Amino acid sequence: MNSPRNPGRAAGLWYLLLCLLGPLRLMYIPTKLFVRDDAAATLGNIAAHQLLFRLGILSDLFCGIILIFLVLAFYRLFQGVDRNLAILVVIFGGIMPALIAFISVVGDLSVLLILRAPDFLSAFDKPQRDALAFLFLRLRDLQNTAAETLWGLWLLPLALLTYRSRFLPRFLGVWLAVNGFAYLLLSFTGVLSPQFQNTVFIYAQPAFFGELAFMLWLLIKGATPPSPPPQANPTLAP
Repeated sequence: MNSPRNPGRAAGLWYLLLCLLGPLRLMYIPTKLFVRDDAAATLGNIAAHQLLFRLGILSDLFCGIILIFLVLAFYRLFQGVDRNLAILVVIFGGIMPALIAFISVVGDLSVLLILRAPDFLSAFDKPQRDALAFLFLRLRDLQNTAAETLWGLWLLPLALLTYRSRFLPRFLGVWLAVNGFAYLLLSFTGVLSPQFQNTVFIYAQPAFFGELAFMLWLLIKGATPPSPPPQANPTLAP
């Protein structure tokens, strides 16, 4: 996936993989298996569709790995624009979200462990075990709320790099910045007034398409930074 002729397209391919795998655990599985405020029904659905739930765990692991390759591709693309901003993209967009993804997987694996009802959990009856597993699922939602801060922060240096690059359209940089602030607003709303988080998510939809537009541009058009000017040969200097 590393194209020396068009490094922007290589980044777009990693971005596409992330967009294809990410929604499985983040959006699809909760809508299919989780029942709001009903631990017994939710755990019953997971027990009946364990393969789907395990695929969601696997997708999270892959997404954590893909994030690292994605931000490294962005680093190669933008290091000539501003190396310090490119490093911020690697930290906020790759290393830290990947760690959160791996931690979230532990919570989901704990749910599966509780479903197996090992002997050391025999002190808890079935409703108590269901409540404990449901707590791990709810903690996953809270981890997402915290991670949304990073989802927003990494887009800000990426937006600035895109705007300054001259080899990508400036409107994409502006859109990415709006997308980043929308994620920050969503995360802060989840902390301060969680009852309004869904409302903010609905109204912020146009902003969230910024990443999609950026990914499609990289896939279709790509991006190639200008070659550095040739250095003078010191042996030819007077």
